[in-house]
Amino acid sequence: MHERQLDIETKDGRTTTFIVHPDRGGPHPIILFYMDAPAIREELRDMARRLATSGYYVMLPNLYYREGVMELGPLPADPESPERKRMRALMESLTIAKIMDDTDALLAFAAKDPAASKGKIGAVGYCMSGQYAINAAAHIPDRVAAAASIYGVRLITEKPDSPHLVARKAKAELYFACAERDHWVPLEQIEPLKQALKEANAEAEVEIYEDTDHGFAFPSRVIYKKHAAERHWERLLTLFKRTLT
Repeated sequence: MHERQLDIETKDGRTTTFIVHPDRGGPHPIILFYMDAPAIREELRDMARRLATSGYYVMLPNLYYREGVMELGPLPADPESPERKRMRALMESLTIAKIMDDTDALLAFAAKDPAASKGKIGAVGYCMSGQYAINAAAHIPDRVAAAASIYGVRLITEKPDSPHLVARKAKAELYFACAERDHWVPLEQIEPLKQALKEANAEAEVEIYEDTDHGFAFPSRVIYKKHAAERHWERLLTLFKRTLT
């Protein structure tokens, strides 16, 4: 495997981005891996590596670069702790428009890298970034062939860039993995999401992972569920193989 971490120029500065891909057999299809709220950490780099071992050029950008933040370190369980409040403030500093600008910059960089394929790409986002992965599919419909939201939040909002609305613009195959217990996306929101995607004529699957909590795919979390995490890997890898290779 070949991996590196470098700064990529954007409209608003430079985002430090972890890039990993096989060292043979390229060029490799690009997968945009959008981080969750706790920021860049080795756990996410390991997940990027796992995707890359299946033959992909994976880009994991730091989305908090505008605030001069790279890693947050360990977070206390107390939701009212200063560390948690800081994380929420960073999360709220982002907008879908900003992340789409970053996406353009990432792809402009990859276009000059011979290891990256110039063909169809995939996108995946966890937690706060599920909405970014789906918006990427709408933002670049002729390139993004697959997008996955893993316990994504804010899937139905009143904003015009709400995932349930922009799905109409996407040509990609969309996948939504939802935890059974998730105060960010309670079960009563699932059926409206399914109905909205159906009305949008989106090629989409919404799957509820039974007996799971928000964050179940992260190995370092107390609520990690190995069987569910492995299922989500199977769903992702099958999706990307079907659409990108």
